[in-house]
Amino acid sequence: MSASLVRRGLELLDAPGSRVKAAPGLQQGRDAARQRRRRRRRVPQPGGNKTTVKGRVVKSAIEEYHKKKAVNHLRENLKYMLKGRIVANKDITKQVLAQNRGRKSKDQPPQKAAKKKPEGTVFTEEDFRKFEREYFGRP
Repeated sequence: MSASLVRRGLELLDAPGSRVKAAPGLQQGRDAARQRRRRRRRVPQPGGNKTTVKGRVVKSAIEEYHKKKAVNHLRENLKYMLKGRIVANKDITKQVLAQNRGRKSKDQPPQKAAKKKPEGTVFTEEDFRKFEREYFGRP
């Protein structure tokens, strides 16, 4: 703190009647120094003071940190995903997966072997009996 601020603070704390005045010679020396400082401050500099910007607001470092801090959206995303139970059509799902898959062989899913149906006869037992009767002539 500067000496003038300390002096002003002490003046405010002093009782109004108990104020002790300094010697007149010391008082004039202080006043002269103050006036010289005021004159120096008042002299306009050519081009003005460019260190300040008009309308600038000092920003809090804590607020800036919170603005740039990464935000975790996991809870919101989980709520959104679990809220709806709409299941997409399997054909559409396959199309999307096929579009996102690369063209390289390593990106392709393994080919599923086609299931072979067990080879059976087309004819039933009744057809065989009917054929026997007609061919061999047995009733």
